[in-house]
Amino acid sequence: MDAHGAAVAAVIGLWLLVVALTPGLRHLLPMRSPAKQRAQLDRDGAAVLLRDAALRVPGVRTARIHVRRHRILARTDVHFRDPRQVKADLAAVLDDERDRLALSHPPRIVVRVRQRTP
Repeated sequence: MDAHGAAVAAVIGLWLLVVALTPGLRHLLPMRSPAKQRAQLDRDGAAVLLRDAALRVPGVRTARIHVRRHRILARTDVHFRDPRQVKADLAAVLDDERDRLALSHPPRIVVRVRQRTP
């Protein structure tokens, strides 16, 4: 009886390990939908849309965007404007763009700006 219970525990442990290591749908962000339909957005696609929006802000030279489940991290290099103004403008633009994505659980936005001189 003890060997049987150990075998069952080993099988359950192996199954839990496989479930933990498989990617599943973690790379997708659920979107709001007026109907009872499911819509999801790829994180890489969301990052590209947000990066393009960030690059339209005056003073931003480069932008790197990482989209996670609960946070969007934006790192930018500024080259001719005051970094505090760029950070405020960038936060507003990214906030608007995130709202346009219509995510069911919008992640918070973290903006990091650094001054780069040529």
